[in-house]
Amino acid sequence: MKDFKLGKPALVCRWRLFNGELPLQNRHLRALSMRAIAGQKVSPPLVAWVKQHLEWGLQVASAEHPDGVLMLVVDEEGASALSLGPYLELKKRTANDLLRRAREAREEALKTGVAPEELWVCRGDCLVRSSSSEFASSGASSLVVDLAHTMGMPVKRDEDLLQKMSSKGLGDLGEEAFLVSDEHGVVPASDRGGQRGQKFAQSYQKLLTRNWRRPR
Repeated sequence: MKDFKLGKPALVCRWRLFNGELPLQNRHLRALSMRAIAGQKVSPPLVAWVKQHLEWGLQVASAEHPDGVLMLVVDEEGASALSLGPYLELKKRTANDLLRRAREAREEALKTGVAPEELWVCRGDCLVRSSSSEFASSGASSLVVDLAHTMGMPVKRDEDLLQKMSSKGLGDLGEEAFLVSDEHGVVPASDRGGQRGQKFAQSYQKLLTRNWRRPR
């Protein structure tokens, strides 16, 4: 392995761990299988390779950072590597900060087919997500969609939401805004938060800790 070299990254995934486990493993792997590298869908052998490493070695490998971040990097030639590091809490959380992150993720989605982070807004009794229907859902977004359905809240897509917010601000586009991220979970905007965004953040956290935290 000393001669192994990774080329220019074409795909990067950052997945949050909880007590040495990857709680949304099946969702993340499903989203990975929908991603693309240089216009080609991620190959089943790559997905199988990642799954094998998760099932065989994650508990041991994550001993130093059991609540850290697992990063998968795949280069333009298809070579891949997994690495683990500490989780760094997202400090900048205003609606504009979350908007910038969502715009960067949209640029990634245009190349890979999946946005690792999405901006969501609450509009009346409806949730509106910023992704286009042409993009597959990330692991975290697929969970939030299911949580919304459980709560009886309809979910719609508005692929122009980010552009509208860039030119007009949140304004009447929604009462609340929050980011849905594979790395950070559900992050309500510090200046446009509210009860519904907080409820999603709490439900997300409770689901993870209830189903996945094990005694050390």
